[in-house]
Amino acid sequence: MRVFVAGAAGVIGRSLVPMLVKAGHEVTGGTRSEARADDIRAMGAEPVIRDVFDAEAVKRAVAAARPEVLINELTALPTSINPRARSEQFAGTNRLRREASRILMDAAAEAGARRVVAQSIAFVYRLTGEGLKSEDDDLFLEAPPPSGEVVAAVAELERNVTRDDRVEGVVLRYGYFYGPGTAYARDGSFADLARRRRLAIVGPGTGVFSFIHVDDAARATVAALDRGSSGIYNVVDDDPAPVRDWVPAFAEAVGAPKPRRVPAWLARVVAGRYTVELMTASRGASNAKAHAELGLDLRFPSWREGFREGLG
Repeated sequence: MRVFVAGAAGVIGRSLVPMLVKAGHEVTGGTRSEARADDIRAMGAEPVIRDVFDAEAVKRAVAAARPEVLINELTALPTSINPRARSEQFAGTNRLRREASRILMDAAAEAGARRVVAQSIAFVYRLTGEGLKSEDDDLFLEAPPPSGEVVAAVAELERNVTRDDRVEGVVLRYGYFYGPGTAYARDGSFADLARRRRLAIVGPGTGVFSFIHVDDAARATVAALDRGSSGIYNVVDDDPAPVRDWVPAFAEAVGAPKPRRVPAWLARVVAGRYTVELMTASRGASNAKAHAELGLDLRFPSWREGFREGLG
């Protein structure tokens, strides 16, 4: 199968492209960076360097690759998030989700692709109700800025992908990535925060997080090439967990001191309202649909073993 991966040198691409190549697929890897072309070539794919906002150039590149499936893994997130500068830090990815997703859908359709698989996130649900969130639950569109801008961009990407009658559209809402090359790696930004005791348990620590090892996210993406129907899937592990459980375990895994407990009012002053709500009220996401329809196959069914064995 011929596959075009936009964002082939990104966090998920570095796991995904070698898996596709090993499985015998003919892979073209799109990137915006000349410096990453050699990385893509080393993974066994043919690099294509394009400005993703140059619609005509993108269409020509995708047409030349003649993919059966196009995978959109484009992001522009920094390696470390500053809670007080999130609007600026997320602006690039917001634009990619809004504008580049439309360009890639047009390119895929005009090239005769059968399916587009696109990256989304599983931590944009409303912070209401009980239990885990399914794909049918509402997104937190009314979140305070800049988080509301992120959720709105996610919603637009998902509409662009799933409501295009020309191509099958599959959206994968990944959980929080951990593992090599991610912020939750042994050498990632959250490990640095943990070692400086700045990754804290906020309030009662009742916010539930859903994680996914980056390799398991890639495995699910490979499965989505020809499994499942058009629509949205939560790609998360089997063990959603509250902050009070996973933060100490992560700190221990990266050799950090025992984390502090911080009252919610203080965290709100330092990191903002939305961060506090995530740490205290997130519900986590259900992967039942991905198990049933994509055959979700997890190397690390739980972050507990993943933190011990898979941080890199």
